[in-house]
Amino acid sequence: MCGWLLLAAVHATVAADVVEHRLENGLTVLVLPDARAPVVTNQTWYRVGSMDEHSGITGISHMLEHMMFKGSEQYPPGEFSRIVARLGGQENAFTGRDYTGYFQVVGSEHWETVMAMEAERMHGLKLSEEEFLPERRVVVEERRLRTEDRPNSLLQEQFYATAFFNHPYGHPIIGWMTDIDAYTVEDLQDWYDAWYAPNNAVVVVVGDVDPEAVIAAAERHYGPIPARELPVRKPRAETPQRGERRTTMRIPAELPYLIMGWKTPVLVTLDDPSDAYALIVAAGMLDSGEASRFARELVRGRELANSTSARYSPFSRLDSLFTVAAVPTGDTDMETLEQALLEEIERLRDEPIDASELQRVQARVIAQEIFRRDSIQSQAFELGMLQTIGLGWEVADEYVDRIREVTAEDVQRVVREYLVPEGRTVGILDPLPIGGGA
Repeated sequence: MCGWLLLAAVHATVAADVVEHRLENGLTVLVLPDARAPVVTNQTWYRVGSMDEHSGITGISHMLEHMMFKGSEQYPPGEFSRIVARLGGQENAFTGRDYTGYFQVVGSEHWETVMAMEAERMHGLKLSEEEFLPERRVVVEERRLRTEDRPNSLLQEQFYATAFFNHPYGHPIIGWMTDIDAYTVEDLQDWYDAWYAPNNAVVVVVGDVDPEAVIAAAERHYGPIPARELPVRKPRAETPQRGERRTTMRIPAELPYLIMGWKTPVLVTLDDPSDAYALIVAAGMLDSGEASRFARELVRGRELANSTSARYSPFSRLDSLFTVAAVPTGDTDMETLEQALLEEIERLRDEPIDASELQRVQARVIAQEIFRRDSIQSQAFELGMLQTIGLGWEVADEYVDRIREVTAEDVQRVVREYLVPEGRTVGILDPLPIGGGA
């Protein structure tokens, strides 16, 4: 079987065996058997993230994620994690713009134990001042380490705040520091009561399991939890951008950094999904390995950049950004680098695209996606993400065919339509000298 057909065949099995079940209380359960190893991942996704927050409580979803490990009616603080460790498992959690999730990876004989524990803390979380105050300090330090002490991260945060005026993706997932400092236990309780309900959740179980047993267990553990009336989500559309926006950050840093972004639709907001897949391929043509245009022309060819990137994801609940970024070489000024990046985008827009280049990029994009899904954890993450953002897990089976259907004309059409000057936002890190104590 040729490489291309092999990839398509492998991809088709990723979601084909998913079993979906919906409980009377609104909880969605997805099960994907994978018996390659006696291991199971159990994930619980809530359809709430930083996009649901407002000024004053930014980052509250992430703070609540931390507090979910600080005790419930049945388990005292830290006991949940100790049980997972005794079972020889691993656990963690994550917060994004569109969702908050919790997962465990355990041996196949222990999956129901962790499922029952997750069900208990869906309705039985206990929030106390004693546990909250030190954990808030942990989040403050996390923000310092991951954002404020990392110049590129700090620029990206300011860049998104510049690109989006009234769109919720404009504030950081971890929240602004002033909001973190002002959280109260009552804020967290209100957020938990509003969003942590079975009718706002998806449970995903992937691994060496029997789907019927998983669904029966979900009925036992989650079924008695009553559904709740969820808050009404108001429209969060961004005010139309009518001209380029720029932000420059001057802080101590080792290297300058440039990032540019354009407003782009996503699969949830598009009537015709072909634009989203064409944008994926466009990003791949600019930057997807050593043979891509940025690497070939700007890094190795003209030696203007030490590193480059081009990114677009169609998997979100609201419109997002197509971004390109670069770190210049020592002899390159930012104006020259910015112009060179834009010239490559203009070439992609205006000059004919060779069929062999298109096929190579399509194959690479598909391969990256397939290899990323090889683990049970990645498979579960994709199913949960697609279901939670409102696309449905079935979209996973469309990916290969949709990428293969993209034509050179599609790529040039979306570049002309979306990567336009009036929709561009530019962020520049202009480094100051680093002092001896930095």
